[in-house]
Amino acid sequence: MSQQHTAPGLRAWLGLTVVLGPVLLVSMDGSILFLAMPRISQALLPTADQALWILDGYGFAVGSLLIASGNLGDRYGRLKLLVIGATVFGIGSALAAYAPNAELLIAARALMGVAGATLLPSALAVLSELFADPRRRAQAIGVFAAAFAAGFAIGPVVGGLVLERFWWGSVFLVNVPVVALFLLLAPGLLREVRTKRAGRIDALSVVTSALGLLLVIYAVKAAATEGLSGSTVIAGVAGAALLAWFARRQLSLRQPLMDFSLFRDRLFSLAIVTGLLPLAAWSATAYLAGVYLQSVLGLSVLHAALLAIPGAVVLTITCVVTPSVADRIGKRTALIACHFSIAGGLLFLLPTAITGGIGWYVTATVVTGIGYGISFSVVADTAVGAVPVERAGAAGAIAETSNELGNALGIALLGSLAALVFRLQGPDLAPTLDETLHLRDLAPALATEAKTAFVTGLHVVAAVASALHVVLGVVAVATRRGGGGPGSRPVVAAGRRGGRRRPSGPAAGARRRPAGEPARSRPAERR
Repeated sequence: MSQQHTAPGLRAWLGLTVVLGPVLLVSMDGSILFLAMPRISQALLPTADQALWILDGYGFAVGSLLIASGNLGDRYGRLKLLVIGATVFGIGSALAAYAPNAELLIAARALMGVAGATLLPSALAVLSELFADPRRRAQAIGVFAAAFAAGFAIGPVVGGLVLERFWWGSVFLVNVPVVALFLLLAPGLLREVRTKRAGRIDALSVVTSALGLLLVIYAVKAAATEGLSGSTVIAGVAGAALLAWFARRQLSLRQPLMDFSLFRDRLFSLAIVTGLLPLAAWSATAYLAGVYLQSVLGLSVLHAALLAIPGAVVLTITCVVTPSVADRIGKRTALIACHFSIAGGLLFLLPTAITGGIGWYVTATVVTGIGYGISFSVVADTAVGAVPVERAGAAGAIAETSNELGNALGIALLGSLAALVFRLQGPDLAPTLDETLHLRDLAPALATEAKTAFVTGLHVVAAVASALHVVLGVVAVATRRGGGGPGSRPVVAAGRRGGRRRPSGPAAGARRRPAGEPARSRPAERR
């Protein structure tokens, strides 16, 4: 083997370092507002549904456009799309920092999400050009996956530390110098990557899937915060119809945006749901816990950020060590451990009260952090390993999308459940806790009632999410006993190709067959 393959030069490692900047930003901005929302609520006075859109509009934009953006990069060039995406991401961050009202902040966050969707697949493809040797490339992608997971984990901590000294918009301005440094160094360190035979993008599928999701989520949020109305029902039915039409259209397309036939494999389906539900539970409980610590217990944003550090550390360490552990115990066993650790950890939120519960909160973040770290590490690897080799690209794309949509759906659906509980149990003076607590001449008894209603909502969300993880844990046990379904392979063996371990997490996308390129024939693999 040549020296070039065994020892990548300084350019390769510097290029990896530069690429990690946008990767960290994309994942970190999915969670950086969890501790910042009380400050934003005080400054912009968003309604209950606007507050949820501020949080999850970004994730919906990333998740809805991730697959389409990968195809765009194949057609027009990955580095070009990476530079354009980083530029727009920086502009969106600056607009968000100085947004004068909730409506413009939502729009700026959506713009950041559109840009963020271009960064992940493009960064992976650029890495594959930097590291020609598969073993070195796997190491680089492992660093990429760990950085992606760490971004989600440290987002609330970074947001809290920044807000301790600066105003709420500063949580967005932290992106600008990172983007500027990337744009300065990327042209000299990275090279263009494109595919000669890029697949066609079905624009109608992109529009209908995004619009269907938005209508359904709008209906859920409106029903939770304001009750059922004619417009809410119409929006929900229209959104569901669009999603059903989208799914049916995918079955007839030669190059579908989402290959639903992959879900016939039980292990693949379990892996995708595992990519979605843990992120949903984590995002919802992290957001609600941030409000709980500051608005209910009265802690400073710095104190709340420090309390989030133990869980973030456990999550990051688990993400790093899980691949080697999963190679020994098997991916199915790792999925089982993922669901039951999250289910158990969420139950530690139930003893929290309006007069105390810090210890319970920290314990919950540490125990659930184990499950969340496992989810980040093995989902894409398991999903890709459960399907035939020629369909690995589609499987990896769906796995990445499930993570992003899970982050957004958690706040949208579980956050709306908490809003519904608050509306039904609270004093009914305002739709959110922060709005209620800032009413003039609010009686102490009513403030206590509002805080109690919010904590009850937190408990309901934790209990529901825990129950869902128990169900998936049982399903994972049954899948382990019954096999992975037709077309699946033994999971540990599936993670190997010629003695090399398939990278996990977002890494799986780096070895994808470019869209539109026919599958290459390969010898039959040992199953």
